[in-house]
Amino acid sequence: MEARYMSGFGNSFETEALPDALPIGRNSPQKCNYGLYAEQLSGSPFTAPQATNQRSWLYRIRPAVKHSGRYRKVDKRHLRTAPCREDTDTPIGQMRWSPVPMPDEKISFVEGLCTVTTAGDADTQVGMAAHLLFVTRAMQDEYFFNADGELLIVAQENRLRFCTEFGVIEIEPGEICIIPRGVIFRTELIDGPARAYVCENYGGAFTLPDRGPIGANCLANPRDFLTPVAAYEDREVPSKLYVKWGGELYLSEIGQSPLDVVAWHGNYAPYKYDLRHFSPVGAISFDHPDPSIFTVMTAPSETPGTANIDFVIFPERWMVAENTFRPPWYHRNIMSEFMGLIYGVYDAKPEGFTPGGFSLHNCMLPHGPDEQAFESASNGELKPVKLTGTMAFMFETRFPQRITRYAADLPELQENYIDCWDGLKKHFDPGRKDPWDR
Repeated sequence: MEARYMSGFGNSFETEALPDALPIGRNSPQKCNYGLYAEQLSGSPFTAPQATNQRSWLYRIRPAVKHSGRYRKVDKRHLRTAPCREDTDTPIGQMRWSPVPMPDEKISFVEGLCTVTTAGDADTQVGMAAHLLFVTRAMQDEYFFNADGELLIVAQENRLRFCTEFGVIEIEPGEICIIPRGVIFRTELIDGPARAYVCENYGGAFTLPDRGPIGANCLANPRDFLTPVAAYEDREVPSKLYVKWGGELYLSEIGQSPLDVVAWHGNYAPYKYDLRHFSPVGAISFDHPDPSIFTVMTAPSETPGTANIDFVIFPERWMVAENTFRPPWYHRNIMSEFMGLIYGVYDAKPEGFTPGGFSLHNCMLPHGPDEQAFESASNGELKPVKLTGTMAFMFETRFPQRITRYAADLPELQENYIDCWDGLKKHFDPGRKDPWDR
């Protein structure tokens, strides 16, 4: 199966791997060409408004019911689902972890999902989970789909190939892949063991944020999102289908590959995006705008202006603001922030936050630049500076993110993280009101 793509976000696509496999002018003819079955996959209620209605018609060798046998519950290892309140004896606080080493054991996508935080409630379709992903072996005649939510996968080390019902997607560090709820796939390695971050979205599907006064351009442009063309497998081999449903992991034994979709059309499909195509906007005079200007995608909630999840990045960009403290300001926030570093150096934490590492700043817990970043930004010459070779991201949600026992017990948890602010000095002097001399 080869990776080939169609461009555009939220489009209604049509694609076929064999000529005339797609019916014309109808979705469910009495008989489909090539002896295919017509099947609809819905990502929203049938009656959802047109702007949010998601569904695709698949024309496949067998209907999905033939790719599902009797299920049995299997070990979910380090995979957890909200609500999850494991007794960790870990007090609240700002938390940061060093990169977790690649495991020595051979593990697939399903075995390599390790949950760090959960938030909300998957059964009521609100909230999210943040996972680490380690893949040291390809899925051989093994397949997976997630009934609890859609998966946003952020590649961090080496490339991954996703062979899905809709076609093939390949991602490398600096790219993301979104697998909608219910879509079947398997993963393959391209250039060695791979590591990634994963956001599991229990709520409404990710979409592009409204740009407001920014207008029609910049940020993540729709044309840069890529959806795979149809590619199918016709393989009669004993296979395993894993399903995450209701927070548990189940296995069904089947007799063939379920990636047998010869043609499809619709707007419910997996896709990828290169984060390096994000066109940032920012201050060109003074002050530091809110980090919301770096939102790539958002999963909305029922409250206008309040996201279930925002996916935010901090990419390469110019810093030009005058008379301004340029790094992120100190703040407390109603949102909870899970942050990771794909590559490079993050300007607010030049020490201790390294590629593959991650941090958690929960709602209303204060955070901001460490002492080194503060001193450098407060005293440096304010000439135009370009931040290069860097890509950090944030999974931000309105819900508190509760850490799992797996995360609490990791030896990479930095017990001294809180000390990064110890060196911040008191500069207050009621006898003068101009900026202090240092």
